[in-house]
Amino acid sequence: MIRKLFKQMVISQVASAMSVMVCMVVDSIMIGKFLGIEAMAAYGYANPVLLFFVAFGSLLSTGVQVVCSKAMGIGDDEKINRCFSLSVVVGMTFSLLGVLAVVIFINPICEMLGAEPGTEVFRLTKDYLLGFIIGAPAFTAAQILIPYLQMSGQRLRLVAAVITMAVLDIGLDILNVTLVKMETFGMGMASTISYYGAIIIGVTYFFKKSCIFKFSFKNLGNGLPKEIFLGGFPTVINQVSIVFLVLLVNNVMTDISGEIAVAAYSIVSTIANLGYCIGNGISEVTLMLTTISYNEEDTKSLQEIIKEQTRSSIVINLLAIGLLVIFSKPLVTLFVTNNPAAMDDSLMGVRLVALCLVVNSINAAFKKYYQATERVHFSESISVAQNFIFPATVAIVLGHLIGVTGVWFYPLIGETLTLVYITIYVKIVSKKKFASLESYLCLPEGFGVPPEDALEIQITSLDDVEGAIEKVHEFCSERGESVKKDMYTALCIEEMAYNIVQHGFEEGRDNCIDIRLTDKSDEMLIRIRDNCKGFDPVKYFEIHKVDSDDPTEHIGIRMVFEMVKDVKYVNSLGLNCLTLTV
Repeated sequence: MIRKLFKQMVISQVASAMSVMVCMVVDSIMIGKFLGIEAMAAYGYANPVLLFFVAFGSLLSTGVQVVCSKAMGIGDDEKINRCFSLSVVVGMTFSLLGVLAVVIFINPICEMLGAEPGTEVFRLTKDYLLGFIIGAPAFTAAQILIPYLQMSGQRLRLVAAVITMAVLDIGLDILNVTLVKMETFGMGMASTISYYGAIIIGVTYFFKKSCIFKFSFKNLGNGLPKEIFLGGFPTVINQVSIVFLVLLVNNVMTDISGEIAVAAYSIVSTIANLGYCIGNGISEVTLMLTTISYNEEDTKSLQEIIKEQTRSSIVINLLAIGLLVIFSKPLVTLFVTNNPAAMDDSLMGVRLVALCLVVNSINAAFKKYYQATERVHFSESISVAQNFIFPATVAIVLGHLIGVTGVWFYPLIGETLTLVYITIYVKIVSKKKFASLESYLCLPEGFGVPPEDALEIQITSLDDVEGAIEKVHEFCSERGESVKKDMYTALCIEEMAYNIVQHGFEEGRDNCIDIRLTDKSDEMLIRIRDNCKGFDPVKYFEIHKVDSDDPTEHIGIRMVFEMVKDVKYVNSLGLNCLTLTV
């Protein structure tokens, strides 16, 4: 199920990752095409402020994924709802304060970004920031709500929100440059309105009765803010590294070739960011699935995740590289046509930067994998190496040696050196065969259960249930389990599996039940995960355990709940997940 789920999630997550970038791309195209090279440079100067809000949104978004995925792994619904409530309150408070700060200190902010006071570029930078910052609450909310929509299986809603945002932004940008003519302020406002349009579509889910998240002002503290912050802090390190890299490359480009080079860098970065969305999407799926599997101590699933993240990174990004190289000229001409120097620099930059996409995606996925497996400091060091140390060194050295062309090599060389760094680290720590799957897993000694103490079963039809029960009996017999434990374990799986097949399977759907049975000391742990109709047996049992005098009514669930020591249910990633302890 991991491979299938990974593929399903990557599509919507890549689209979600692009949600931040689509408006920026459209703005950049319209600015370069209709407002001129000075407006394009102003857009480039404004980027660090936009990235600052991205950094905070990413802090909450990643922290939410880590905390909620851990809670899902142990079936803690209360913690999931507390996390949801706290992230909404903090996100809205921060974004409103951010709007106020930028509006009040707009002039010194523009000067700090590198725009010279009194120039046309300074005015255009200021106008763009003022137009864009009004949308900060929606911009931040989008980043926070994306993981919740993903966790609740609302992938089509995510795609619909992204499409709505893109259509609104394109339409409003065209309106601005043809009729309204409010220059960069109008471009920023177009992004603002489109973000609010996307949020309206996304947020409607959270008002539905079927929403699995419940908002409340109660119990927002109790260590949860710190846990979210620590979970998201590696992403802050990542984003801060990117901000410093953008500032440094802007300065290098200014020294080498002035505002034309800065404008070219802005164009190349904007196009490249669309490609980077693939790696970002894959890495976010990796983070979510790895956190759940790691807390379940499911080594086999972790192996599947690494295989799938690598396979997806190679296949999808090879296609992206081909498209970027083939269509580099048409893409660049969308941004600029009347400045040959800027166009030549941009073409060279797009073609060279495109070559780094495969290794960038692999590095991004490993970074999230190691964060989820509690190697947080290693994950943070990857961010700094990938997004500042290696690329900054290359940009400075090659930029001053061979000019603008030398700067464009920084992504490819920087990403390659980062992958070498990861490989050397895991070899040293894991002490496994160099560059093997086992070395990249990098799991602590004694993690999980030995393969012989775990049984994996997949059920896709009623006929599979009987075969599954035979495997359970064989598994228990090989381990010398008592007749009573053998019987209880088999009955629990049989009853719940039959119930899911009979009442949860839907016609025309790829229905599947994944069962994982692990023998842990004196307990049998049964995890039943399915992609069928949503059903909470724990809540069902609580509602019906005393509503009838007929002892045979709801007898199956009653029998299971009386046989087990503990039972937990959680709906995660649109899947039912029931854990029984025998």
